[in-house]
Amino acid sequence: MKIDSPRRRRGRREFSIRNFLRVLRVSVVIFPTLLALGSDAGAQLPGKWTSRAPMPSARTEVAAAEIAGKIYVMGGYDKGGNLVEEYDPASDSWRGRAPLPKPLHHVGAAAVNGKIYVIGGYISGVGPVDTVYEYDPTKDRWTMKKAMPTPRGALAVGIIGGKIFAVGGVAKNGRNTPANESYDPVENSWSKHARMITPRDHHAIGVVDGKLYAIAGRINGNHDRSIGDNEEYDPAANRWRNRSPIPTTRSGIVAAVLNGKIFVFGGEYGRSTHANVESYDPAKNKWQGWSPMPTARHGLGAAVIGNSIYVISGGPQPGATYSSVNEVLTP
Repeated sequence: MKIDSPRRRRGRREFSIRNFLRVLRVSVVIFPTLLALGSDAGAQLPGKWTSRAPMPSARTEVAAAEIAGKIYVMGGYDKGGNLVEEYDPASDSWRGRAPLPKPLHHVGAAAVNGKIYVIGGYISGVGPVDTVYEYDPTKDRWTMKKAMPTPRGALAVGIIGGKIFAVGGVAKNGRNTPANESYDPVENSWSKHARMITPRDHHAIGVVDGKLYAIAGRINGNHDRSIGDNEEYDPAANRWRNRSPIPTTRSGIVAAVLNGKIFVFGGEYGRSTHANVESYDPAKNKWQGWSPMPTARHGLGAAVIGNSIYVISGGPQPGATYSSVNEVLTP
């Protein structure tokens, strides 16, 4: 039997006091760090959102393009498939324009030399198409141009050197195509280029410094197979390479380029819509988060006016839902 001597009891007390002081010193170091981390986590993301006049019609799976300070929103799924509405940010007002020759949705659209080109897409009950329509806003008139070599819907387009590159999408067989084809509006001709690494649809494209970036999307139209891949195409080398993937995996997105960064908006994944906004800086190969959209949606359109990005229409719920929302991000 051990005798608990006064010396042993005093030793235990001294050991306990030393441990207490050690824990206290560690806590003094850790606690401010935890406060700082908590402050960063709760910090508000940059960017200011404002609401403008809603579009007269409620649509989804639209395309948008800007010419001379005005935004044109074209097509849409089921409802308003041939509608074209023009928005004037200066007066915050809308007006109807000449409708598309066919009711189209999931198209690619781009503005070149004062004209808008609507490329591919779907016609409900028909499937992917190869049509190319040119719109002249001064005459309010549509003209059919040379057809795209590969019919497809849910594609994405970008402009490099005055040519419109149409990338990816869903082909006639219901599967993704890696097609990368460019349209020359001056020659009214198409050319084929190196095929994208990861075929996909419902993706977005941004062009910075003459290089094209195909971002996110989904595989063979499957909501549950969205991807975050970010692939860069260099037309000078006719070559693709992988870059930093988008932080938030999603599809049914839209992109706009402002100040050398590609801003990606909204989308859907996991049977829910997203309000996420993230920008990609190709020079740094890095992503940045921004204040989320006030209204989560997919199948939306976007256009840049001045230092702001107008994000219009789209489905607030997964699938065939519609909105007339017109929200503006000023980074």
